[in-house]
Amino acid sequence: MIVIAGGTGRMGRELAIRLVERGLPVRVLARDPARIPDSLRDRVEAVIADVSEPGTLVPALAGADTVVSAITGFGGPGAAGARVVDGDGNIALIDAADAAGTGHFVLLSVRSAAPDAPVSLFREKYRAEQRLGRGRMAGTIIRPTAYMETWIDVVGRPLVTTGRTRVFGRGRNPINFVSASDVAAIADLAVTDPSLRGTLIDAVGPENLTMNSLVETVQRVTGATGRVDHASPGMMRVLASVLRFARPILADQVRAGLLMDTADMRADPADRLARFPSIPMTTLEEVVRREIAPVAGPAVAPQPG
Repeated sequence: MIVIAGGTGRMGRELAIRLVERGLPVRVLARDPARIPDSLRDRVEAVIADVSEPGTLVPALAGADTVVSAITGFGGPGAAGARVVDGDGNIALIDAADAAGTGHFVLLSVRSAAPDAPVSLFREKYRAEQRLGRGRMAGTIIRPTAYMETWIDVVGRPLVTTGRTRVFGRGRNPINFVSASDVAAIADLAVTDPSLRGTLIDAVGPENLTMNSLVETVQRVTGATGRVDHASPGMMRVLASVLRFARPILADQVRAGLLMDTADMRADPADRLARFPSIPMTTLEEVVRREIAPVAGPAVAPQPG
């Protein structure tokens, strides 16, 4: 039995589909099973469990050969925060998997994970990595770069649907973006290929692109026109400071945006190409065409203001 925590998210859903199409038994842990898509509902076992409530986890992992954690509390509706989910939640899940006798744990981390990172997501993912390394299970750690699909939704989709979008920072810093579909394909191999147990995998994409070039790709592929605003790094620093105590999760998201605008976020795809030659490198243009172009109507005129 393969158990996926975070199986209702984009990468988790794609991984679940890949595994059930191999004929493997899959159990999806979810706080709300109604979020499991129709394409999976009758093909997986759904169990109600919450990583913030450790008592729900051990029974949910009974009989699990492999547990995959694709959870995050960093963004999205109702985000609980990186410490609660990516740190404490992952550690509770690893503890429960150890207690349940699971043999293999696959952790979806992040490429910039480090104990002294300026963003809590990276620190909490690193903390979970360290806990996995101290356990008795074989662990596989996958470190993706920034997901193309996430940033297309954040920056590209508003331009198509409203005629206006905002880039966090100057938008000129090169960033490595990877498709969640590619990461799901790598996670699929991590689950099914015993040679990948006990390894760390950098899941990087084919190109280092700026946020401005991401917007330009969306415009070129969809024909969308409109207004592109920029939040200056100075404004973002002030905003993160102001929100630090009142809205700490949002403050951390602002700091992440600032980091992506200033730090070295590039990656070399050569190692991934050599290590996983059977997995194609999905380009940003391909993801835009898949995610937005089929539903994009005529270009939307910019809104006043």
